[in-house]
Amino acid sequence: MDVYREAMRYLESQRVPVEAETEVLEEDVFQEEAVSCFLSPFQAESIDFPETPTFHSPEEMLERKLVVLKGILESEEVYLRELEALLMPMKALWASAGTSQPVLSCRQVQTVFYQVPELRDMHQSFYSGLKARLSAHCQTDRSPVEGREMSLTECELMVGDLFLKMVNQIGLYRGFIENYEEAVEVVRKCTQSDPRFRTLAESMMSNNGADKARTKYTFEALLYKPLDRVTKTTLVLHDLLKTTPMEHGDYIALQEALRLSRSFLSGVNESSRCKREVTLSHGMRRQLMRDGFVVDVSDGERSLRHIFLYTDLLLCTRFKHATKGKQDQYRFCWYLPLAGLKLCWVADQERSSDAQLRLDAIRTKMYLLRQQLEQQAKGSRGMILAARSRKKLEQMELMLLIHSPVYRLELHSPSGKSHALLLSSLYELEEWRRAIHKLTKDNLLTLTSACVKLRMTQQPPLQSTNAVEDKDSLCGTLSVAIHSACGLQQPTSVYVCVEVDGYEFYDKQAQTHSSVHSLNPHWDQELSFQVDKAQNLRVLCVSQSDRQDDTVLGKTNLKLESKSLNKRWRRETLQLGQVELTLSLKYSPHPLDLPSPAAQQQRVFCVPIETVAQQQGVLVPHVVRCCVEEVERRGMGEIGIYRISGNTREINMLKAAFNSSLREAVTRLRSAEVNAVSGVLKLYIRELPEPLLPTELFQSLARTLDIQDIDSRLVSMLSLLQSCPDANRHTFLYLLRHLQRVSERQDINKMSLMNLATVFGPSLLRPPVAGLGHDGPALDISQEVVLQVQVVFSYLQCKNLPEYQISLPHDTEPEDETTHM
Repeated sequence: MDVYREAMRYLESQRVPVEAETEVLEEDVFQEEAVSCFLSPFQAESIDFPETPTFHSPEEMLERKLVVLKGILESEEVYLRELEALLMPMKALWASAGTSQPVLSCRQVQTVFYQVPELRDMHQSFYSGLKARLSAHCQTDRSPVEGREMSLTECELMVGDLFLKMVNQIGLYRGFIENYEEAVEVVRKCTQSDPRFRTLAESMMSNNGADKARTKYTFEALLYKPLDRVTKTTLVLHDLLKTTPMEHGDYIALQEALRLSRSFLSGVNESSRCKREVTLSHGMRRQLMRDGFVVDVSDGERSLRHIFLYTDLLLCTRFKHATKGKQDQYRFCWYLPLAGLKLCWVADQERSSDAQLRLDAIRTKMYLLRQQLEQQAKGSRGMILAARSRKKLEQMELMLLIHSPVYRLELHSPSGKSHALLLSSLYELEEWRRAIHKLTKDNLLTLTSACVKLRMTQQPPLQSTNAVEDKDSLCGTLSVAIHSACGLQQPTSVYVCVEVDGYEFYDKQAQTHSSVHSLNPHWDQELSFQVDKAQNLRVLCVSQSDRQDDTVLGKTNLKLESKSLNKRWRRETLQLGQVELTLSLKYSPHPLDLPSPAAQQQRVFCVPIETVAQQQGVLVPHVVRCCVEEVERRGMGEIGIYRISGNTREINMLKAAFNSSLREAVTRLRSAEVNAVSGVLKLYIRELPEPLLPTELFQSLARTLDIQDIDSRLVSMLSLLQSCPDANRHTFLYLLRHLQRVSERQDINKMSLMNLATVFGPSLLRPPVAGLGHDGPALDISQEVVLQVQVVFSYLQCKNLPEYQISLPHDTEPEDETTHM
């Protein structure tokens, strides 16, 4: 450019007419861009930053860098205090929203504080990390090794990973920025209409650190702070890069952070003027609502694609990485107009054994590469090896990203065109489905060329591309116990889907079985995950119907922090839309083992009940609970329930399902003939290796029948019951309560307590095998049956049976119980 300007000046001096330099814009897509740089508050992208450091010696540059970092730390501290001041009234406003005279409605509170807690957490993590690094560096400087000077390499202060981690999370600001105008509008209206809120909004206070002075803000002024902060990110990174020598270990990370920051602000520049719009050649404007990477299924082949959702169409493209010195490009694949577009989603069919083996092999390779990365030493040789390992890890993750998704989103247009997209996460699928559903044709070349500028997603979601290690992330076993839900508008069958992030060496998603139709479903089901670098837990509540597609009732994202989780259960109450879900979490950190092939669910039939209960983390096995709940839902009025046998083939199919997949079994149970359901329960109890009432109690229980006084007899029988193992005792009591409820409808179902005792007695109590040293007289089979029936009948007659527990207690400290809105 200097040669060009010199030539221009020379031609002008010789009075030769020249034309001013103009910029050619590709197909007029961004013909207003030059103006937007001046209209937008985010102007950092329009500044022409020099890319090379300006200080002379590396030592001088590093001294200047230390000064810049201390200034950043002080600025972060002030910003965190401002965010804390902004969040101060949030808890009280939430509490008020549930009263008869709220200051703000729930929706208004959500709007005003949208993404603010997440921004606070992000900057708190960055601040803590930077402060720790600076403190450690200052201590090293004060105590050098005696007798020699420290080299430049030995005293390097490495902070590039912290800035790269923060910039990788800067997308949180997008939601805040898009919501900002609405939040300010709510604050202004409520300030004018409600004197209580006016008092609060005009006197927000923030502490000023060590001097204990306090600064007074208005609510609106504090809301502007994040907007002001994000615009300075690029400037800060540029200053830091100027003071970092090119051979310094931070230089590449800071350079990448600056690139990502500029890219983000470039996108914000566009959205601040007209959201995310593209101008077509004939003047029509189109707004980009969402974009991201998905797997496109065509003719049985899976391909990674970048899709863009505009206001009136869905565009599928193939991303082509740019060669050096050129811009990224997108190639057009297909598009579907949104008008009349029909959506449906299903969980894909189970993987074939070959496909599962391929995924297991990929995960094993990823695990080994991850181990190599952690072991490779620093230094030039180590950095080269680490770069190669990281590249291979990215390739493995891409393969997993393409071959592992199981959720299929099918798109059908009125013209007959159909496409299917696959996603790994039900959470993300629901976000796509809702975004498309909310929206009710043209220059596709222009749209495709606009993708590079308008895109909000830069690259596929690969864990290995984020080189930042977060000490608060989880590595070990995360257990999630799903208890119950409330807030449903009508009785329905519901299941809960749980997803975790981090490296996908192990399964990152699990689901509960579907509940019976209820307004207040209960599961008490424990899900366990092996996690590596997990930071987020996504929870979805999904209703299931035989007549239509599954519907996501609500979803939420829970931040995982190792410092707040431990081996004790911690109870949480989550708000998923209108549904309130109660669950418990516990976390056990430990080194992870090499991933093994996907294990099949352990069998439940013909297995001791204590073993099954321990595997499932319950006191009453799921097969017993699910069958009982289904009988109580639609079998209480069935004549001869439990006496009339169900279809043998259907019973065996349900048994096989319970032995392989609880979720599949419960789904089949919902549509099975009710006598087949009762038959499965009887079969499970009959095939237990040891009966619910242990064999060693047979003679003692038989002797209690000789006690003439009924009350004394029941006291003795209940005392013997207390000696049973926990799983046996609670399952037996659970079954007794169920059978008592069945007999209450005996005028319809014809099943009295005696009839039920006759059916279940021989399975619940069995005599000892002859010749094994058991005391007591030998009985013939007819006498045994009479004793079995009489014992169970006596228990059924008891009006004050002890309380049973379905699941193991998830003990928590009172202060540990929290509610996430």
